[in-house]
Amino acid sequence: MSTDSKKELNHDVEMFKKYKNLLRELTEKNVKLKYRNSWLGILWSFFQPLLNMIVLSVVFGGLFGKKSDLIICYPVYLFTGRLLFSFFTSSTKQAMTSFRRNQAIIKKVYVPKYMYPLSSIFSNFVTFAISLICLVCVWIFFKLTGISGGADLEINGYVFLCWVPMVLLLIFSTGVGLILSVISVYFRDVEYIWDVLCQLLFYMVPILYHLNTINRDWVRFIIKINPLYSMIELFRHCVLYGQMMSGKLLLYASVVSVATLIIGILFFNKKSDDIIFHL
Repeated sequence: MSTDSKKELNHDVEMFKKYKNLLRELTEKNVKLKYRNSWLGILWSFFQPLLNMIVLSVVFGGLFGKKSDLIICYPVYLFTGRLLFSFFTSSTKQAMTSFRRNQAIIKKVYVPKYMYPLSSIFSNFVTFAISLICLVCVWIFFKLTGISGGADLEINGYVFLCWVPMVLLLIFSTGVGLILSVISVYFRDVEYIWDVLCQLLFYMVPILYHLNTINRDWVRFIIKINPLYSMIELFRHCVLYGQMMSGKLLLYASVVSVATLIIGILFFNKKSDDIIFHL
């Protein structure tokens, strides 16, 4: 690493330390604003994924939810995939619009611009963490009642490794969010394009179905190269299957997440100074 690069890196680290309290404040503000003026407030972080699980289980349970060696308990299987996917889509969408929502402040006060997409992503991660309480309750309910094969659910020490795919997903979402936040300043249409892509991604990731139910090899290959598939499966290994995480999936998810973050940081740093002229 060259001397100039080291100086730039040290400067970025010092600036992050200087404004870390602001990042926390912005994150807390985003969490509060999300459920402002709602009766249940932050409890919607608990009820929203629960209601989504119920609706999707009723609609798709008869088609994909038959008890088998592939899917132990369909509602819990569905819930785990939906939970991680929702965090990815909501965090990237809010990061993408973070500059437009805060343009009045950006034009008046100097703050490192990455604080805005980062605070959007972190606030969604807080909501995601709260939703995990709902996952625990759902798991216990189906285990005790035995509904939909819930009696076959098992838990062991591997559940404590679930933080690994969660962190990888956070890293990956941060990289994607940084890239989208810059692109959307220059091209507003990317918001609508990304919304459509997220809907397509929902069906291209094994959330409603198991990968082995896909017969076409080229479709399975496309699904496997999607980093979200690896992270969701790693999470399911820990909390649903009670297995050690797959080494291949872990390596692939780690490399893609870190690479995406690095690309996102480099791209953001290159374009961040011009953002204010396009707001």
